[in-house]
Amino acid sequence: MAQQVKNVTSEALEAAYRALTPSQDGFTEDLMASNTIIPVLDLSGAAAGAVAPLYQQQALAFGSITSFSIQNTTTALANSAGFWLFYGVSDVRSAASGATSNIFNVTDGLSVKQIWKHEVEPVTVDNHSSIIYEFVIFLRAGDSVSGISDSTRSNLTGSYRQLADVNGNIVYPIGFTPQ
Repeated sequence: MAQQVKNVTSEALEAAYRALTPSQDGFTEDLMASNTIIPVLDLSGAAAGAVAPLYQQQALAFGSITSFSIQNTTTALANSAGFWLFYGVSDVRSAASGATSNIFNVTDGLSVKQIWKHEVEPVTVDNHSSIIYEFVIFLRAGDSVSGISDSTRSNLTGSYRQLADVNGNIVYPIGFTPQ
């Protein structure tokens, strides 16, 4: 197939081109179009889907985290749609009377799904277990996540923050604006 080159006569396209390329101001040639495929590789951060590196996107910041400490109760945590980072420590001590545990549940208002559990079985001697946890949860509109400590012998502590909205748009730490 032979290469074809055609003049493009569109004042709107030419005006847009001049606005986007100020160095070409005063250039008087018509725009040209070709049937030759010329690949364009965009190496900008915006083209890669992120303006900042992952460590900056997920950084903890004073105004962007919510801390919690749960003992012998259920506490509602995040309830806005999007992606949420949870991290902290689960500490559980056994009791002779029954198992003790810390749990994270997600609910849609009708049903509950357990997404994480740290449990110590009952024993006659004191048994202690601590686990560091870190995970990301996606919540749809109407979903919420709760932390549960089922005993005075268990403690669920940590923090959480939103990483992205429901459409995947990054929620940067408060006070950070990527360049």
